[in-house]
Amino acid sequence: MSNRRNIAIRAEGPEEPTHIWATRCNAGAVRRAARKLTHLYDTELAPTGLNLCQYGVLRAIHSRGAALPSVQELAGQLVLDRSTLGQNLRPLVKDRLINLLTDPNDGRVRLIALTKLGVAKLKEASEYWQIAQDRFEEVFGKDEAESLRTALLSIAYNSDLGKRRPKGSRF
Repeated sequence: MSNRRNIAIRAEGPEEPTHIWATRCNAGAVRRAARKLTHLYDTELAPTGLNLCQYGVLRAIHSRGAALPSVQELAGQLVLDRSTLGQNLRPLVKDRLINLLTDPNDGRVRLIALTKLGVAKLKEASEYWQIAQDRFEEVFGKDEAESLRTALLSIAYNSDLGKRRPKGSRF
């Protein structure tokens, strides 16, 4: 049995929901959990000077290998709008962890390249990220964490959830 279940079940039975954490709003529950997890990872990553979002950007760029992503492609991969991604890229450019290049095939497109300093910072930060990852799985349960990731990613990349319902449609 995972520690998560141990925390939620007391000797006298399941813990009763309180007004503090009971919600039927899926988005609200996910946002609360995201804030808690972001704090956990940010705390562990702090010695590297990166936050979780910056680490995620570096990791996503690195995962592409030699195929440099455009700003638009990376925004899609991270499920961010281009403006938000741009705000997160600025400190990485300033710290010389990434370079923004002009696509030689289309001058309107900006490509993102990880610098040698960026690769080194990512390697350093990965050790701290792993500490946070291990801590979460220790508390929540390894199998539960994998199931949670699967469910959350299926939500993140579900194109039907980004669409508005047609007017007059109930479903």
